[in-house]
Amino acid sequence: MPIRIVQLGSPRAPDEGLRIGTVRRPPRGVPKAEFASRNYYDQWYPELSPEPETMQMALQSHQLDKQGHNAEATKLWRAFDKVFRKQLAEAPAARTLELLAALSHQAHFSVGCYCDDEARCHRSILRDILQTHGAAIAN
Repeated sequence: MPIRIVQLGSPRAPDEGLRIGTVRRPPRGVPKAEFASRNYYDQWYPELSPEPETMQMALQSHQLDKQGHNAEATKLWRAFDKVFRKQLAEAPAARTLELLAALSHQAHFSVGCYCDDEARCHRSILRDILQTHGAAIAN
């Protein structure tokens, strides 16, 4: 019963279970009653999303990458990664990650974000940290 790491809004996999949105803000223009039916999330859990200032680093990295400034984008992404990991190492996020890792062996659920490219999304960092905590992760 591994955790699935997903893009919110994408079609659900069979037996995906509860979808947890690890995003700072709900989807724009979507009524709250439709979050689940539109495949965004069943439960919103912003505590596992980057702080707004930290998220700006990731967004700037993405923008630099799109503009062809790959070296600058990579440097900024690494800085984002370091700061976000530090945030996740603090309570209550650290306890939540330990809980999710343990639940991954007994329950069907997924965690996700809106980003198109997981490699440049905080969910890639969540994937890595959950694996470090012993979580079962779906490919």
